Amino acid sequence: MHLRGALLGVVAAGVVTVIVAPGGGAAIPAAEDLPPRPVAYGGVDGRVPVTGPWTLRGDKQFRGVTRGWSTGAFAGSTVTTPNSPNAKRITGSAGLESFRGSVGWYSTKLTVPADGPYALRFESVNHKADVWVDGEPIGDHVGVYQPFELPVQLTAGQHTLVVRADWRDPLKLKRQSFHRAWFNFGGINREVTIRPLGRSDITAPNVRTRLEPGGGALVDVQMHLRNRGEAREVPARGALVRNGKRYPFTFPTLRIDERQTSIVSTTVAVPDAELWSPDSPSLYDVEFEVPGETRYQFRTGLRELRRRGRALLLNGKPIQLRGASLHEDAPGRGDALLPQDMDEVVRQLKAIGANATRAQHPLSPALLERLDAAGIMVWMGVGPVDAPGAFTSKTAAMRRAAQQRVRTSLFQLQTHPSIIAWNLANEVAGDGHPDGQAGYIDTVARDLKRRDPGRLVALDVWGAHPPKRPGGAMYRNIDAIGDTNYIGWYEKTLAPGPVVTRAIRSHVREMKRVFPGKIMVVTEFGAESNSDNPTGKPGGYAFQADLMRRHIEVYAAEAGLSGMLVWNIRDFGVSPAFAGGSIRRQVPDIRLVRGLNQKGLFFYDGRPKPSVAVVRDALARAGRTFGR
Repeated sequence: MHLRGALLGVVAAGVVTVIVAPGGGAAIPAAEDLPPRPVAYGGVDGRVPVTGPWTLRGDKQFRGVTRGWSTGAFAGSTVTTPNSPNAKRITGSAGLESFRGSVGWYSTKLTVPADGPYALRFESVNHKADVWVDGEPIGDHVGVYQPFELPVQLTAGQHTLVVRADWRDPLKLKRQSFHRAWFNFGGINREVTIRPLGRSDITAPNVRTRLEPGGGALVDVQMHLRNRGEAREVPARGALVRNGKRYPFTFPTLRIDERQTSIVSTTVAVPDAELWSPDSPSLYDVEFEVPGETRYQFRTGLRELRRRGRALLLNGKPIQLRGASLHEDAPGRGDALLPQDMDEVVRQLKAIGANATRAQHPLSPALLERLDAAGIMVWMGVGPVDAPGAFTSKTAAMRRAAQQRVRTSLFQLQTHPSIIAWNLANEVAGDGHPDGQAGYIDTVARDLKRRDPGRLVALDVWGAHPPKRPGGAMYRNIDAIGDTNYIGWYEKTLAPGPVVTRAIRSHVREMKRVFPGKIMVVTEFGAESNSDNPTGKPGGYAFQADLMRRHIEVYAAEAGLSGMLVWNIRDFGVSPAFAGGSIRRQVPDIRLVRGLNQKGLFFYDGRPKPSVAVVRDALARAGRTFGR
């Protein structure tokens, strides 16, 4: 934490505070007196995590408002955040009740050292959040995995922070375009921080690298700069730093009106750039600042993404994505991951030799920092998630809200070099849903290409229902197609191995025919497995492992295919009513656990299945033959 011209010590629950008066002059405090650091490194200077302890009270009768709980006057259990109150029961009748959702009230104490304006930041609350300080409402927010900040004027001393999280009725949320293809975990499921506000504020930092023909790199840097004071000129500067080498830069000084935001950008030359790649995930420290007012820090990698026909180029060289998708879901904690849960996700991906992963929702910044450092590329889903072939953003207002969700994720996550593609939808069918899906996707794709030209814009296609012929407005501004291919599981489940192999190969070639000139990646393939089924039969361990190997071998031998991502790295919770889907029509006597998607290479508790070793070896062979 840097001590710069503003009070920086803000803590929860009575921890010792640090006071630095405007203008500086205070001695640097001892390490034991400093407030704890946020889990995510990237962000505005002065952030302090609000981990608790919090008091949590359930509200099944939805009477907390009338009972005055907004003041914090309620008893309950003691928890820390992130927290998902309903993550301990995800299967059976108890899991079904948990999945239907409820309301939870959280209360904690904040101690701030000086009068002034502050910002409370929530990285995610599911689903609707209402926030009070000292019994006064300061704001609300709707939507999970979307950060939001609420300004609040505080006096020196202790204050009561109350958050009401409402995650009731997942079917209603689905109709409102907030469908999730996994369990309905509620609560404050990501980090909460508080920071003092100065005269200016920095948001939406971005970095884009362009390689020069003779070596070296030009790095385009950009940020949104908000003036919180009177109209004035606001100077800003920054630097890239690695291994003691510092590359400073200055942004153009703009006159910004009171409480307005301007975008400032510049370019810095790095002649001896150490580039980021899965084989060498070099990271630079980046500093943006308005001297004496505000500072933003993060780590990024310098790397250039381009496409050449069907080929994906990273730093000028073709690259192939190999790995497995992930869900943020830890036993007993759900999507309220702790640092050790994030580390475990990375270890599991590394255990299969992955250089890439895929997520259907915007990941936690702290997890992305770990993926950056591990050199694992991310095919990142943003915006609404729909069931295969569905589209719920049917009105103009819902489409505007969906587009804003994409921009929010873009502005939050665009500094991460691991993110190589923004994926706009889950398993679209044909030329798009008739209720406006094609127009929505094309609009968002054009917006992303304008705002972030250094990444791919992607679309996952329902492999069982692709378009019948090339073209179509939904795909014209899409760079990369993700194909979901469940041949051997939902299709041809009981067919002999050679028949399955030929069908997989035929499907890939047909997809390439209907998407000429697009980067092609198989982003879903897999099969469920557990010990309740005979190992060589559908649902058994050997069946899963053999099908994984078969798919990977076909993809590795197929020219013009840029990647293969298994579904999924680990088993994860879904609706407790889900019993495997259409596989039961193919194999009526299969035994699967309701409410648990068991397509993972690892069990829900993290133990490896036999398929881990098979997939690791098959992906390694695919890597050795790529490009030959």
